[in-house]
Amino acid sequence: MNNRSLLALALLFISFLVYQQWEIDKAPKPVAQQTAVSAVSNDTPTSSTGSASMVDGTTQGRIITLTNDVFSLKVDTLGGDVVASSLLDYAAQLNSQQRLVLLENNANKVYVAQSGLVGKNGIDSAAGRAAYQVDGDNFALADGQNELRVPLIFSQNGVTYRKVFVLKRGEYAVEVNYEIQNNSDTAIEVQPYGQLKHTLVENSGSMAMPTYTGGAYSSSETNYKKYSFEDMGKNNLAINTKAGWVAVLQHYFVSAWIPNQDADNQLYTSTNNGMGFIGYRGPILTVPAGASDTIKSQLWTGPKLQNKMGDVANHLDLTVDYGWAWFIAKPLFKLLTFIQSIVVNWGVAIMCVTIIVKGILYPLTKAQYTSMAKMRMLQPKMQEMRERFGDDRQRMSQEMMKLYKEEKVNPMGGCLPILVQMPIFIALYWTFMEAVELRHAPFFGWIQDLSAQDPYYILPLLMGASMFLLQKMSPTPVADPMQQKVMTFMPVIFTVFFLWFPSGLVLYWLVSNLITIIQQQLIYRGLEKKGLHSRK
Repeated sequence: MNNRSLLALALLFISFLVYQQWEIDKAPKPVAQQTAVSAVSNDTPTSSTGSASMVDGTTQGRIITLTNDVFSLKVDTLGGDVVASSLLDYAAQLNSQQRLVLLENNANKVYVAQSGLVGKNGIDSAAGRAAYQVDGDNFALADGQNELRVPLIFSQNGVTYRKVFVLKRGEYAVEVNYEIQNNSDTAIEVQPYGQLKHTLVENSGSMAMPTYTGGAYSSSETNYKKYSFEDMGKNNLAINTKAGWVAVLQHYFVSAWIPNQDADNQLYTSTNNGMGFIGYRGPILTVPAGASDTIKSQLWTGPKLQNKMGDVANHLDLTVDYGWAWFIAKPLFKLLTFIQSIVVNWGVAIMCVTIIVKGILYPLTKAQYTSMAKMRMLQPKMQEMRERFGDDRQRMSQEMMKLYKEEKVNPMGGCLPILVQMPIFIALYWTFMEAVELRHAPFFGWIQDLSAQDPYYILPLLMGASMFLLQKMSPTPVADPMQQKVMTFMPVIFTVFFLWFPSGLVLYWLVSNLITIIQQQLIYRGLEKKGLHSRK
């Protein structure tokens, strides 16, 4: 890596950090798409605080527990809201026996999944929620059982409402269906809704590892878009869409309401009393006297599993947000996953991917050092031009470009490998930030979580040392004293940055540097045989 390449890398690296922080915290906020909410029945909540102000209740009913093999849900019989979810395969902290709690409802944090029926004959309104009856307190998927169905029953004015939770083995998507039997003498009208209620919070993390906590949605016109709590406070989202879904994201995990994908739905957001709401309203359903009907929806509450979320709803897998580098990150993650399935260690898989990437980029690396060697050979002629043309910069530039053309030298050839490798680095960065599979993934020794920073800073220090060695091996010296000082401190600056990066990403950069050192020596030996390189 020559000095020009190192400076280009530094500029790209720092620009990337600044850009990604700006994108999360300071990017222009989307303007809510205003649609005709007035088309909804007056009995449906349409106030400035959305349906939240009308159907948002506190836990007053009996709490029942529904469990399959991957999570445990707590449901309030008053309204049938999911007020807690514990993910059985994910530890709350590294090496902790306590399971990660995603949905919760306590004095410190509110994050619940609410749903109900509003409208002309709705059973959930400002006046109160449906008080369901259920036989039992604890329901668990039995051994050999692939599906658990738990009905909550409420009867009113000759109409029986069954809110049925369906949990399946190995699935984080739970069906939440309404089975309505109208035994009254008149038709009824109801409108389903589902919303996620979350305490208003700000994004957390550091500049090197920022994390997003907030809303997101998908519509017929927008496959995936974040809608933060700050956005909700400024503009109430109001979108009519075919299908679609709403979600609340946090680091590695997501909860999402997926309404009937064959229906026209309304997506909305609101804020009220320190709470943010993002939800949907389905179409008004008319159930004639003596008839029955079913309203279907799904709730995903769990990790961001790309291979499963796409099967639940279109574009739900986009909640694994790789940013603009998605077209590199997705195949890169698939390659990582494939190799990990063979070597059974994510750290070794990262090393293997690094070798593959460096192998693919080897022709560019060879061209880089060949260009650098030719540039070194041209230094006497370039010095002669400086003395001949003096301060005539335009003439000097013209003659230099002519010389480059005659000698078939690309002065920017040394930067090309860095320009190609930087998007790969950014894609890996977002992979570590978003792929839950890498959460708490051990390497060996002191590295027990490749998605977290090195607790003893050993890998960043080794990376800095390898970068310093590469710099010293550069065949193109810097004459300007100021540039020499900048280049001397560059490995130190990068080391400081990398102290806070995921250790898996630092491992990638360290291995990449080591491979570059080996490639550099092999290329130099070949150039020496051709007489194109002389050591300092």
